[in-house]
Amino acid sequence: MHVLENLPVDTLPQLLRRTVISALLVGFVGFVVALLIAPPLGALGVALGVGLAILNLRFLDRQAARVELKGEQSSKAVRRQLGGKTTGRLAVVTVAVIGVLFLNGPLGIGIVSGLVLYQIVFVINVFRVVSGQGGIE
Repeated sequence: MHVLENLPVDTLPQLLRRTVISALLVGFVGFVVALLIAPPLGALGVALGVGLAILNLRFLDRQAARVELKGEQSSKAVRRQLGGKTTGRLAVVTVAVIGVLFLNGPLGIGIVSGLVLYQIVFVINVFRVVSGQGGIE
């Protein structure tokens, strides 16, 4: 996220909103494509994966807002606080997805695909915002 530090303050909420809307659209297309070429549980997995990624973003956004409310803190303390909880959520999601993969392959692959689709959409949106603001210095 160091790339985003130099952007104007109002840019991040717009980026996140655009990412969620784009991810929902791409997720819907992924769902339809998966329905056509994969088992129905795979399509459900795509929707669940995108939903999990959006939910994680909402948790991170809420957590970051709470950190800002605590006043002046060193950036190292803020990173440690955000990083620990984010890593915990990532670990829980990873274990859950691996469990689903063992229980039902198409559903698990669908969830992984949805998570990957979300990350691709996020990276594309970050690239668009950064390039629109003059690129990386």
